[in-house]
Amino acid sequence: MRDAPAILWTRLRQDFAGLRVVGDVHGDAAAFATAIAGAEEKRLFVVQLGDLTDRGPDNPETLRLAFRLRQQRRGLFILGNHDHKLRRALTGALVRPDPEGLGITLAQLDAAPDGAELKAQAVAEISAAPAWLRLGSWIFVHGGFHPRMLREPSPADAGAHKPDGLVPRALFGQVTSRMRDDGYPQRLHNWVHRIPSGITVYCGHEMRSLNGRPFVAVSAAGGRAVFLDTGAGKGGHLSWIDLPI
Repeated sequence: MRDAPAILWTRLRQDFAGLRVVGDVHGDAAAFATAIAGAEEKRLFVVQLGDLTDRGPDNPETLRLAFRLRQQRRGLFILGNHDHKLRRALTGALVRPDPEGLGITLAQLDAAPDGAELKAQAVAEISAAPAWLRLGSWIFVHGGFHPRMLREPSPADAGAHKPDGLVPRALFGQVTSRMRDDGYPQRLHNWVHRIPSGITVYCGHEMRSLNGRPFVAVSAAGGRAVFLDTGAGKGGHLSWIDLPI
């Protein structure tokens, strides 16, 4: 059984010196391993913001690292849209495997010596991953924030079903029905200005940084959003931020 947010928060303050918040990994297992090793040295609990797989050089090892963190109670990952898509594919849903994304992940899992075990474990782990998590004044979510996340916990089985309620916002952010020139949905960031004063939202999902560092947006209401996707597995690098408890 996974800890409820209040129980987890109590345990973290007792057993860890802080958190290491890690952005989208997208199969960059070597960088993820470096982030985890540094967190262990500093007694930091790892919160990874989703999109573990697709594109990068070693998706199976990325999954092994993430699952080991949770099993050892030294970290967790937030549900990302790529994670959700992977679970759907592994359970037989009709999913278009992007040859540069999900197609790479599935091929690497097929070739891995423990591929069958990893696939089964991925279905279970992704099904139970939180779509968002509040710890004190911090919200951790993959795609986008909604004020209800301040008072409502993520559904326990958010990754096991078609996204509904607040889960689409958590996975995909705020989108319109229009498509951009690159084929992705047009994204809005109005949600940033609904973050209240004193609250910081840590998220991934899109590369908003122009300098390789996490991008910080300040809410009109006084809160902050920190975007940590800096392109790991997509030609950029993996970013993380350490937070003292």
